[in-house]
Amino acid sequence: MSGPATKKQQTTKPKKTLILNAFENAASGHQFPGLWKHPKDRSRSYKDLDYWIYLAKLLERGKFHSVFIGDALTIYDDYKGPNNFGPAASSGLNVPKNEPSAPVTAMAAVTENLSFGLTFSTISEHPYHFARRLATLDHLTKGRVGWNIVSSYLNSTARQLLNGEPLPDHDERYVKTEEYVQVVYKLFLSSWRDDAVKLDLDKGIFSDPDLIREINHVGKYFNVPGPSISEPQRLPVLVQAGTSTKGKHFAAQHAEAVYTNGLTPENLREKIDGIRDLAEHYGRDRYDIKVLSSAIVITGETEEEAQAKYEELKKYADPDGAQVLFGGWTGIDLSQWDDDQELKYVKNNGMRTYVENLTKFNPGKTFTKKTIVERISINGSTSATFVGTPDQVADKIEEFVEISDVDGFNFTYVVWPETFENLVDLVIPKLQAKGLAQTEYTVENGTYRENLYFQKGQSFVPQSHPAYNLRWTDKDSQEEFEAKLSKTYK
Repeated sequence: MSGPATKKQQTTKPKKTLILNAFENAASGHQFPGLWKHPKDRSRSYKDLDYWIYLAKLLERGKFHSVFIGDALTIYDDYKGPNNFGPAASSGLNVPKNEPSAPVTAMAAVTENLSFGLTFSTISEHPYHFARRLATLDHLTKGRVGWNIVSSYLNSTARQLLNGEPLPDHDERYVKTEEYVQVVYKLFLSSWRDDAVKLDLDKGIFSDPDLIREINHVGKYFNVPGPSISEPQRLPVLVQAGTSTKGKHFAAQHAEAVYTNGLTPENLREKIDGIRDLAEHYGRDRYDIKVLSSAIVITGETEEEAQAKYEELKKYADPDGAQVLFGGWTGIDLSQWDDDQELKYVKNNGMRTYVENLTKFNPGKTFTKKTIVERISINGSTSATFVGTPDQVADKIEEFVEISDVDGFNFTYVVWPETFENLVDLVIPKLQAKGLAQTEYTVENGTYRENLYFQKGQSFVPQSHPAYNLRWTDKDSQEEFEAKLSKTYK
């Protein structure tokens, strides 16, 4: 019989249940250019519905919370550019690509708990049209949809979508995005009272027009009178992935989940603490924002097998594709430099900053174009990479979580579907045994938000969220609600 718990045992921080997310893309190869050539890779089947149905069933079996489908609206074309789509096309780097939301209803039809994070840009369509599209997805999935809010940054996006107008500068894009989000909030939350749909057979009234109001939004970029055309529901989960100063402030105000990464768990901890501190600055609970780190897992029965698999993957890497990807992320064209040129002192502020961040966590190491390309080719440059047996990977993840205090992981595939199959069949059972991964969903048939917060009934944003007071509930008359709104927007 064991004795009483020691003080250390009594104060040990309980393990957190990690949020497990699969990172996808409606294209072949995703973030690992050239890996579509691997004999086991089937990512080229992304255009077949069976691809998405198989993935959905697999992830739900592994008790994943969600699948996040990233997107870029246009081709990365700044490498050896400008306006050069050739390297992206030949390497298969995010092109050809399909629209990310199309497979979702099929995936939702074959699952009960898996949720879906979707990337939609505030530059691509009018917020009135987008709100209806998002509402439709939310209805059909029974609340299992999230919106990854992006403002777009590619010059090619401006050429394709802005009728010849240049892309607004970075800070102004966030001004527009803020207004866009406010319009979506108003259409979702402030246009129809919760009980506006009556379905009254005796009176023959489908919806009570007295419980529907115009939003009358007039702003710098949008004039939207409303009302919304969709019946009320309580807002999809809000996700953000920006890393700039403006992006962090936007996330601290609006996001419920943030996708980020770190070169080390210590570096990630700095970023997470910074986001949580900013959330408190905006009057929110610091733990209402769930932070997920990008991650890669390569595993085998033995450590030697896992390492050999990692080395084999490098053989399929496409250097041109890696440089296309780097240019898409940073706007920096690596073709300007020689392979063996050290890049720490080049006359480019963006490149200097990038290399300085690398050397900060790799003291004494020299970074050339060649070493950067090699790094991007397999681990996405800054993704946490776990290589080893399932037990070793689970141990490394546990240590990473303890240091970084991250809430979960955005797992990216290297070889599809092998990477996700190995996670579900080999690694997640080890994490479950450690108490780090759920063995059942907190809320069966629940909403994305309920399972994100591990809280039954949490179907609306937390009370400290800025959208919380924008909801027209059945407790308020229109006059009372108008008075509340006037105070909120004062």
